[in-house]
Amino acid sequence: MHLDILAFGAHPDDIELSCGGSLAAMIGKGYTVGICDLTRGELGSRGTAETRALEAEKASAILGIHERINLGIPDGDISVNNEYILEIVAVLRHYTPRIILIPAHNDRHLDHEYAHQLLRKSVFMSGMTKIETMYHGITQNPYRPKYMFSYMQSYHFEPDFIVDISEHFSTKIQAIQAYSTQVYVEGQHDDNAPQTFISTPAFMTMLTARSQYLGSLIGASYGEGFKTIEPLGISGFDIWMQ
Repeated sequence: MHLDILAFGAHPDDIELSCGGSLAAMIGKGYTVGICDLTRGELGSRGTAETRALEAEKASAILGIHERINLGIPDGDISVNNEYILEIVAVLRHYTPRIILIPAHNDRHLDHEYAHQLLRKSVFMSGMTKIETMYHGITQNPYRPKYMFSYMQSYHFEPDFIVDISEHFSTKIQAIQAYSTQVYVEGQHDDNAPQTFISTPAFMTMLTARSQYLGSLIGASYGEGFKTIEPLGISGFDIWMQ
């Protein structure tokens, strides 16, 4: 199955929190979109790997995701090693995405930083002819996505571009709230579970405020910011003549 866009996250819920609105917008335009979670999030203070898998399935249905896979890398063990690189290379070569979305290089959660490094190297290796991989018993050809962008998580950065998600912000919030063991959802919050960075009402307020701020920079109600990994090449200024 070919995917136009494939978003990689260290844990289930990372994608919904960071770029769920952008994915919903692209799906609404008819593009095929997938998510690859690197871990099952089993070390999370709230919920279990099993509950998070169910929540990820529900969130994917809300966004309209065409394909979601989980590589099952042990949570807390994301690192740049050949085993994980080859697993990601096989995924890239199988789905042949034109665009991939990855965590930023700097974040409060070290898993996100290590995921950035792992994915950067995997993308490079995926295009090398002497790196051999198989997927479901089929020998694969080299493939490297054309574009790679980083999304915003805990730490703010000055975005290179902002996607207008105004028409899809409510869908983004619904997908986030599918993770009811992880984020604050009124009437479903477990006050006896450990409180985390994302489990309070204040976090959802911050997330909304950030989306509004990014949207305001482009004259929209809500936005999501991204950073380019490499300079973007264009054929001329006509891409803005719309």
